[in-house]
Amino acid sequence: MSIEAPAQQAELRPPSYWPFVLPALIVVLAVIIFPWVFTIWMSMNEWKVGAPTTFVGLANFVRMPNDPRFIEAVGHTLAYTALSVILPLIFGTFAAIVFHQKFPGRGVLRGIFIMPMMATPVAIALVWTMIFNPQLGVLNYLLSLIGIPPQLWVFHPATVIPSLVLVETWQWTPLVMLIVLGGLAAIPSEPYESALIDGANFWQMFRYITLPLITPFLFIAAMIRLIDALKSFDIIFAITQGGPGSASETINLYLYSVAFVYYDIGYGSAIALVFFVLIIMLAAVMLYARQRMHWNEIGGGA
Repeated sequence: MSIEAPAQQAELRPPSYWPFVLPALIVVLAVIIFPWVFTIWMSMNEWKVGAPTTFVGLANFVRMPNDPRFIEAVGHTLAYTALSVILPLIFGTFAAIVFHQKFPGRGVLRGIFIMPMMATPVAIALVWTMIFNPQLGVLNYLLSLIGIPPQLWVFHPATVIPSLVLVETWQWTPLVMLIVLGGLAAIPSEPYESALIDGANFWQMFRYITLPLITPFLFIAAMIRLIDALKSFDIIFAITQGGPGSASETINLYLYSVAFVYYDIGYGSAIALVFFVLIIMLAAVMLYARQRMHWNEIGGGA
């Protein structure tokens, strides 16, 4: 009996790690889970600030396909995101190849090149707003030197999205460059030596050696840029506020207008949930593509 009693007490003793896990669990519930549960509840209600809530079920979600401004915002978001991912990948890869070479002053030039991504978004927006100014902006002045007429840039519906993508590309190309530089540094020299012996030129070595081996790093950069571009708000809002008209209004900006300008909290919550699902779907597509490319075999061959 004296042997069994301590064993039973040991089985009934509560886990000793709970005092350490409980604070983290409370923080997760308070910061992550509760806001999403509350957002789901709000999305099923018609709730405007200063008015009582009314349960409407899925009416806010049914309203979205019939909302032309929401459909337009989705199109702007997809176009802005696609360009903001593709262009930094192209220019960042080119910059990484250039800075991977050994030449005098390479370290200093690298430091200068990565400065844009360290600046605050509002400061970037103010600087580029002055650059885009049709009368006083330096961009139109530079174009006039080569005979191109002045452009309206962010002040015209046809050019506002490409102009904003230009800012995004300028700021985040250095990030892609740093990621790709890590991939280039990990490539061994033996494949290039063999290719030189076989008479391969620079383009052939890039196409058949460099590009396949840095593809996993490009994918990581694309994932980071995809998520960041989808949720981009500060630069767009500071430069155009979604204008002219609604020509640069993305889902984020439309959500802000609905919730904090028109005070339609219920509909804004529904838009937030749909936006979250859109991000999850695009991330899932990227992850599926990653699994289909069999990079383990490529990495093993490196």
